[in-house]
This record gives sequence, C-alpha cells and structure tokens, in this order.
Amino acid sequence: MDRQEEASVRMKVLSFGAGVQSTTMLIMSLEATEERLERPDCVIFADTGWEPKAVYEHLENTKAFCDTKGMPFYIVSAGNLPEDVLRHIKDGSRVGQLAQPPLFVSNLEGKIGTLWRQCTKEYKIDPIRIKVRELLGIQKGKRVPKDVKVEMWKGISIDEAHRMKDSRDAWIVNQYPLIDMKMTRGDCVRWLKAKGYPVPGKSACIGCPFHSQKSWIEMMKNNPEEFKNVEEFDAELRLRPFPGAHGPVYVHRGMLPLREAVEATIGDKDQGDLFGQECEGVCGV
Repeated sequence: MDRQEEASVRMKVLSFGAGVQSTTMLIMSLEATEERLERPDCVIFADTGWEPKAVYEHLENTKAFCDTKGMPFYIVSAGNLPEDVLRHIKDGSRVGQLAQPPLFVSNLEGKIGTLWRQCTKEYKIDPIRIKVRELLGIQKGKRVPKDVKVEMWKGISIDEAHRMKDSRDAWIVNQYPLIDMKMTRGDCVRWLKAKGYPVPGKSACIGCPFHSQKSWIEMMKNNPEEFKNVEEFDAELRLRPFPGAHGPVYVHRGMLPLREAVEATIGDKDQGDLFGQECEGVCGV
C-alpha cells in the first residue's frame, strides 16, 4: 500500500476464520511476542450456522481472550446456511439469497462438476462487509466515500498464496500479513505450539463439499452427530429437484449418498480437500 492509500485508511479489520492461520495472526497482533503484528481495530467472524462444534468452542474462547485485551470481536451472520439451502429447494426458487454450496452434480454429458459456489459470498464476505459499513457509520444504500479505505486482514499463508485476490470493493484493500512474514500453515502450527496455545482445527462448514476423503472418514468415526447432520442434509437435497441443476446433487464427490460414498472411499488414496478453490480467504483459515 502506498503513502496516499495509507493516509486514507479509516479502519483495519482482521477477518477471523477461526482456523490455524487467522488464530495465529490474531494472537500475534495482541500478544507481546517478537513476531507481533500491529493491532487491528476489530475482529469479525461470519457464522454460517453450520460450523463444527469445536469451532464454536474456539470462538467462545477467542472472544473471551479478545475481551481481556480490549479488542472488539464481532460475530455476524446472514442466516443458517443448510436450512436456507433446503428451503430454497422446497420453494423451487432462486430469488434472493442463493444459499448455494459447491455441490457435486453431473452435466448433460455425464461429466461431474460442481454448482456455482455462492455460499462464501452470501454467508461470509457480505455479512462482514455489511458490519464494516455499519462500523464506519455508512447508511444502507449510501456509497462509501472515495477517500475512505479499509484494510481487511486475511489469514492466507504463503503455501496458499494462489488464493490471494483483490477485494471486490474499491474501498476495501485486502492484506495478507502471513504472506508478508513468509509463514506457511505448518509454521503457524509450530508457532502456536511453541507459544503454548492450542491448535484449532480447520474452519469450514461441516457439510462443505470441499472436504477431503480423509476429513469425511474422520468425521464419520470421531464426530458421528455432525456426520449424521450432514448425512440427513445430503439426503434431503434429492427429495426435490435442485433449482438450476440438471440432475441430483450430492455433498460428496463420489456422487452417492454420503455414508455410502464415504465407506466406498475408505482405503482409497486421499484426493485432498478443495479449499484451494476458495480464493476469498475466509474458509479453512
């Protein structure tokens, strides 16, 4: 950022994903460590209503930590993602919030792909953006003045540098402190452990189609309640035609009901997760 942009920065916001990278970034900004970052003006987390139980526990602890440091910590939400998805299916409508995860589907030629992903924008980016406008005191429908800039800190590490991108809004300037520090996700894990902080799990909706085979298997074995939640959601996806899709949609890339698909992949080579395709820097960090 050049001097002219720096002079116009009105607010510095840490976009908190509740995962390893954003947690490292937050602690570095609030604790007196040799790697300390400058202090942001606030921290914002967007709740989809479908986070793992461990993430909600981590959020509660993180908010308490921020309270002791006098750091404003906001949790915002656009609604409950899985409930909204199923409601749209029942309504047969695509009006309003699309509530559309990247579910797997076959096209007319039988090739497997994913639906256009709108969930990140609708349930992560937009709620944070709305909150920032509110904090700036800008009324709904009003334009952000040209001389106002907001730094949005995102927890993307250098091993995920391909996920960096410019903001969709001219008044928001995305910043990547971990990239500047040349830290990988592994570096963040080691840093947290060395400083005596617990290492959070990956932050993502429990029913996100971007999960790896390994993640699905671990969820089935170690978090049966969460797995059952996704299994029931997955089954309901096919009770009615999904608006805009040419055929049945699935949470798992195996194009089978969730439990059947996961059990069929046990022992197979793990294809890895697809969070590298989520280039907004708000999921899995």
